[in-house]
Amino acid sequence: MLRIRVSVEVRPTEDPSKVKAALLNVFTPERLDEVEESYGLRLIGHSSSLDSLEKLRELLRRERILDAAHRVIKAGMREGFLTFHLNKQAAYMGRVSFSDPGESPLGAITFEIWCDDARGMLNWLAPKTVGGQVREHERPKC
Repeated sequence: MLRIRVSVEVRPTEDPSKVKAALLNVFTPERLDEVEESYGLRLIGHSSSLDSLEKLRELLRRERILDAAHRVIKAGMREGFLTFHLNKQAAYMGRVSFSDPGESPLGAITFEIWCDDARGMLNWLAPKTVGGQVREHERPKC
């Protein structure tokens, strides 16, 4: 079973429509919730479809950062689960820049992916390259 949750904090100094645009540049949610929290607003996208990750998958290929992406995503891999963070300013510009939690002063876009085949998900989303060539993998069986 596949479950994807992507969340991003909207700081009081930020334009919520720009933060939403950043999230939508890298993810296509089936449902997008706006949740009021003590500090302000949080946008939370939900999906159970691999298609929702296609924007991110294509950006990783276009920017030719698959090997780096593979390493970063693999570092956040546990059995049945992947987590990683993207810089939201870069995402707003349609780019991918990974960040560590707390590294970005305005917060990051956090991806949480539950999939029984976490390694398959990693290899589908960000496969290692061989001799500069992308070695595509089948869609994971989640």
